[in-house]
Amino acid sequence: MEADSVSIWPRIEPFLLGALQVAPPTKLSLHYLRKMATYVRTRDGCFPSLSWPMWRHIACGKLQLPEDLTWLYFETFDLLIGHAPQERLEWAECLSQCSNKSELDRQRSKLSVDTLQFLLFLYIQQLNRVSLRTSLIGEEWPSIRARSPSPTDRDAKTSSQNKNWDEQAHLSFMQSHLGEILELLVEPGQLSQSGQALRDCQISMEAVRCLGLLLEGSSCHSKAVQPVHRLLTKPPLQTQAGYSSLSRCFPLHLLLSCLQKTLTINPFGITATLQSGKKLAWAQQVEGSMKRARIARNTHLAPPGSKMVLISQVIKQTLAKTSEKLTGANIKIHRCVDAFIYLLSPLRSVSLDKCRDCTVVLGPVETSVHIHSCQNLRVVCVSGRIAIGVSSRCTIHTLTPTRPLLLPGNTDITLGPFHSFYPSLEDHMGSVGLAVVPNAWDRPLLVGTEGLFNSSLNASSIPAPACYRLLPPAEFHTMVVPFEMEGDTCEVPGGLPPLYQAEVEEKEKRIQNWQKTVLEARLNKEQKRQFQDLVEVKFHEWLLETGHRQELDSLIPPTVSSLKHSNGTTTQGVNHTRHVRTGRPVEQSPMAC
Repeated sequence: MEADSVSIWPRIEPFLLGALQVAPPTKLSLHYLRKMATYVRTRDGCFPSLSWPMWRHIACGKLQLPEDLTWLYFETFDLLIGHAPQERLEWAECLSQCSNKSELDRQRSKLSVDTLQFLLFLYIQQLNRVSLRTSLIGEEWPSIRARSPSPTDRDAKTSSQNKNWDEQAHLSFMQSHLGEILELLVEPGQLSQSGQALRDCQISMEAVRCLGLLLEGSSCHSKAVQPVHRLLTKPPLQTQAGYSSLSRCFPLHLLLSCLQKTLTINPFGITATLQSGKKLAWAQQVEGSMKRARIARNTHLAPPGSKMVLISQVIKQTLAKTSEKLTGANIKIHRCVDAFIYLLSPLRSVSLDKCRDCTVVLGPVETSVHIHSCQNLRVVCVSGRIAIGVSSRCTIHTLTPTRPLLLPGNTDITLGPFHSFYPSLEDHMGSVGLAVVPNAWDRPLLVGTEGLFNSSLNASSIPAPACYRLLPPAEFHTMVVPFEMEGDTCEVPGGLPPLYQAEVEEKEKRIQNWQKTVLEARLNKEQKRQFQDLVEVKFHEWLLETGHRQELDSLIPPTVSSLKHSNGTTTQGVNHTRHVRTGRPVEQSPMAC
């Protein structure tokens, strides 16, 4: 069998979920990671597992990183590798019982990560590093011909750093840095005084197994995706990679050569999904600008960790879906405008990119929701993490156990408590291991362009606190998900914070007083009709002024016959949906995927 019958490619999730979308601090450069690689191999309690206290000692004591940033990297890696839902719920319960920082530190001290995989995770933070060399040819540095610092121009300036979804960027990164990555896996005794690997050094099977964090592949005779170490220890790559079953090691130079020859682009990335993934149609997509809208997915063939659904250019429409096809998928919502999107299933991750004037309501997101280059967006979600960068006039209602990340380039961001529910929400939360406590929605971390939090270290890199605000209780309203589904959840999980709950009760009291006033007015039949007409006129004026008219109108579905696909099948939306505000039953959601 020929060696070229085997393909190895970069895994999607380490870059998508693990690489923070901000330039890393200089203390995470290869020079310092080489020192760290030697240090952890020669100190007790650091290898093969690295505990939180030892990582804090290295990062804060040796590398002089702020503790918040130190924990952010540790926590991000822990989110990436994942845990069973029950483990995550038990961990949340333990954290919720911590009443002060010392108790929290004591609880965190129980955590540890795989040392070599964590080193590789730290290295791939370089994915979003701005290259001065590349800047000289104009690919990453802002163009001198920029007309004005408008949002559109700002998008262009930062788009080159938004590489987390770009499988070609992942491949280029691995091709360019594979040698350095392998050197981090070499034992200290085989390194030169400068920390570089000697040509005849060996890499152990255990170290190559850790390389599976970044690489996977398959052979042509088998479509099954396998970890990279399995492919390298079997024909036809075993000989080419120089694997010895006696020493259980690979010569570094042979392993590097073998991997470079077999590296290829991920066959489950965005490009492949758009070209050969299943295209999903829905009603009302044939008029005007709506012709461009499309949804594609690879969930029918991709392995876990590579499942994705791409939703692009949905304009002035409502899209609603709960489906096994969404469960556990990485979702990318791209360039949607004036849209209302409801994805009510447990999801792996969600990215919203270059969307504006949209409302997005999500089922529980196991890892992260990332908002990039968006304007006037309203997002409602329960998520392991929320991150916002280069966005303006966005309101985020979230329940999250981690502190929201405010990356550079944000203006006018509003953070509010999670304020909605749907019947199966709590079941979905349990399936991905998300609890109602702890909830850090109102304690964001402001991340600077150098990855620093302490303004005394680099004041110019820290976003001003004025880039965000907490939603004032006086502006707070609960949100109704306008679909009827099966399930037991009948209120916002965990309830509302006291100030917001008090505001809701005050609004309800005003409504009751209004109803009492109308009742006590003792209007005759004609007066009641006139009063009703006046109220409806004012209500419709308010709907038009606020834009809510479009939201309500889009919930009224077309006739069933118009939902027929060309193959005669009928699209299916949120199961058993109803128009909540009017009570009229509908047989389909306004749009289905």
